[in-house]
Amino acid sequence: MRVPRRSLGLLSVAILTIALGATVVARGRDGTGQQSPASWRGLVGDPRSAVPSGQRMIVVLHTPSVAQRLAKAKYATEAQERSWTSQAYAAQQQVLTTLATLGVTVHPDFSYSRVLDGFAAPLDPRAVSILEHLPEVAGIYPVRAAFPASVSESLLATKAFGPSSGHRPEIDLPGYDGRGVTIALLDTGVDLTHPYLRGKILPGLDLINGGDDATARSNPQDPSQLEHHGTELAGLLVGAGGPGGLHGVAPGATVLPIRVAGWQPAADGRNLVYGRSDQLIAGLDRAVDPNGDGDAHDAVRVALVGVSEPYAAFAQGPEAIAVQGALDLNTLVVTPAGNDGTAGPTFGSVAGPAGAPGALAVGATDSLTVQPRVRVVLRSGLDVILDRFLPLLGPVAPAHSRTLHVATPRSTRGLAGTSSVDFFDAKGFSLVAGRAVVAPVGADPQATALAAARAGAAAVVLYGGSLPPGSLRVAEEQTAPVVVVPTAAAVELLAAQRAGIDVGIAIGARRNVANAERGLVAGFSSRGLAFDGAVKPNVAAPGVALATSEPGAATDGSPLYGTVNGTSAAAATVAGAAALLAQMRPALDGPALNSLLTGYADRGDASAVDVGAGTFRLGLSAVGEVAAQPSTLGFGIWEGPHWHATRTVTVRNVSTRRLQLSLSSVVDGESEALKFKVVPDRLVLGIGRSARIKVTVTAPAAPRARLITGVLQIAAAGSETLRVPWALSFRRYSANLVPRVTISDKSFKPSDTNPAVLTVQAGNLVRDYGLQIQPVSRLDVLLYTATGRYIGVMARLRNLLPGSYSFGITGRGPTSVQLAPGSYELRLAAWPTLPLDAKPSRARVSFRIE
Repeated sequence: MRVPRRSLGLLSVAILTIALGATVVARGRDGTGQQSPASWRGLVGDPRSAVPSGQRMIVVLHTPSVAQRLAKAKYATEAQERSWTSQAYAAQQQVLTTLATLGVTVHPDFSYSRVLDGFAAPLDPRAVSILEHLPEVAGIYPVRAAFPASVSESLLATKAFGPSSGHRPEIDLPGYDGRGVTIALLDTGVDLTHPYLRGKILPGLDLINGGDDATARSNPQDPSQLEHHGTELAGLLVGAGGPGGLHGVAPGATVLPIRVAGWQPAADGRNLVYGRSDQLIAGLDRAVDPNGDGDAHDAVRVALVGVSEPYAAFAQGPEAIAVQGALDLNTLVVTPAGNDGTAGPTFGSVAGPAGAPGALAVGATDSLTVQPRVRVVLRSGLDVILDRFLPLLGPVAPAHSRTLHVATPRSTRGLAGTSSVDFFDAKGFSLVAGRAVVAPVGADPQATALAAARAGAAAVVLYGGSLPPGSLRVAEEQTAPVVVVPTAAAVELLAAQRAGIDVGIAIGARRNVANAERGLVAGFSSRGLAFDGAVKPNVAAPGVALATSEPGAATDGSPLYGTVNGTSAAAATVAGAAALLAQMRPALDGPALNSLLTGYADRGDASAVDVGAGTFRLGLSAVGEVAAQPSTLGFGIWEGPHWHATRTVTVRNVSTRRLQLSLSSVVDGESEALKFKVVPDRLVLGIGRSARIKVTVTAPAAPRARLITGVLQIAAAGSETLRVPWALSFRRYSANLVPRVTISDKSFKPSDTNPAVLTVQAGNLVRDYGLQIQPVSRLDVLLYTATGRYIGVMARLRNLLPGSYSFGITGRGPTSVQLAPGSYELRLAAWPTLPLDAKPSRARVSFRIE
């Protein structure tokens, strides 16, 4: 059997085009002889395929959006909001006109006016250079890819759907079903004909192809492949009348589907289901103004974002501005935390836009009553080496028992680690198709399992380390069941195979046992802090094997159902709960919904970096009397004995009675190093009134812990206590944010078609009790003469994930004027996201214009 070789790919958040002179290049030329776009090659290994951005950038203007004007004015008429929308568009038009007068024509893909003022467009390098110098421009940001944050399992036409099965979240408010509440679903298209969803889904908007039809599309390269993610999340939200009484969390609500993700070309030419950050922001801009008339009084109450930008937990930037803008327009934005699993105690694996301060980011817990296990038998000749029931590491289970031949990767190094994994021979034929792959766990078991599945492996048996059940991240292309066996058994099996003895592996059908992980955080759920140090995710909710609708129909015409895993499934349960709460208490605005759903959660014994405030409890949220904004806090990084940090929290009475409140800060565990001052620590709030609270922390000495978490407790007499989780880091990572800078030619003639290539490794990764992401909040590339005279800014990039960025040096200066012959120097400065007053990492490289 021949299976084509496929690239594993790296975390592809954006393909950047950056202005340095007149052109930008990647590492090489394409087949046409023209320069390829500048590329971003992530340093974080990931199964997602590379996605081209087509030189797209997001340009944010200083002119306030409708949301920003409303946040200041507090109230506006419909006419005022339409006027503000017009003013935002006028500011964009002025910028575009300025570009045109300078000979640069830009055609925006999207224009934003409600949640932020700006536009997204393919920008050639000269346009970027000019925009950077315009006073109207607040910043230019890369467009990143966003992927569905869950994966579906096998179809469930015959499975039990009972409430005790764990396949449905046990979330409800007696007497409320979300009726009258509209939830915007920013995801792939939805199967509008599915009986489970009939009558609950509006026609919606398609921002991928344009138009007012958000129906799930098929893959143009393979019409049998339908977009399914939007249909699955819609079922979790509003499904009704399913088998065994299955229904969504808010079956009375209405879903407005906004197609911000779907089949689009990947870098390798095949189609892939994904969205982009510019499409996501456009979705939020329409969610707050569904009819597009410039008046946001018809904004939806809840917006569920079903996609996530891997690792991009930026708290500033266009996505964060857009999320806050939606919140200011009374739309609660619920986002998945991401599906990239365990990371370090500080900046870890949280995705974007979950890092936005205004986003209600949701992690996933395991609510299953049983855990899937399979019987694994390792045989050498007639001898049985191992016969044991082992937990499955991922969502894929064998449909029936199979006896398989054994295969190994072509290249591995070391018992418990691999330097490279290749499942194809030199001619491109699969070595493992239809076989059981035996391979070391290595540093990236996810990549090994995906590579084996792509090569056609029927099962993956890892050894050389222990992995918890469900620890592999969910991924669309993982089609083979994965288990871990003891190292000794695997070594004996492989030794027998090398000796010429007939060996084999038998994998039994799935067998369910009592789930010891029930209620705990799922292994794939992203965790860590946002890049501003605030606690993320905000809360956790069930997100494992939730039963829901699947697009299309079975061969007999019956509707399809399946289960879905992922933090977007967990986010859907919280978004549905928000609809119930909004129906029950219609006076609550978006920030209050966010606070109530977060602040009354149950932390239990879980870490704040895993679950934020805890597993949300809708019953307590429904009777909550106090709301606080923000709903999570970050105190940043400790900077010495005389350091202190103050954060402001706005506390609001959302009850129907006058409240007496007492406030205090509590540290998780014991830590005498921290001292807190809450001012005021007691107050009385009338109905609907609010007050600003200042929380100051000092620490004369640093504790041993790298990260300390806790909660700000806001206790109302005679009522439940609202909790605002916080975090404080005691470890500043001194990683160089520009560790490597090279230029392809030290001396060259000016050329717009054959520039020298500047390659910059920006950001870094630090392994310290887990993977620590060290992003770059801003990278400046400055041009100087050899004598040190400053010429200008060649490029300024913001919100960069660790990776390799390439720039074309054409011999033109910041204003696109050709440089005179002579010696020059590029000086680079890269700032971290924290602390805010940190000094940048610096580097320099010299070149000469002939």
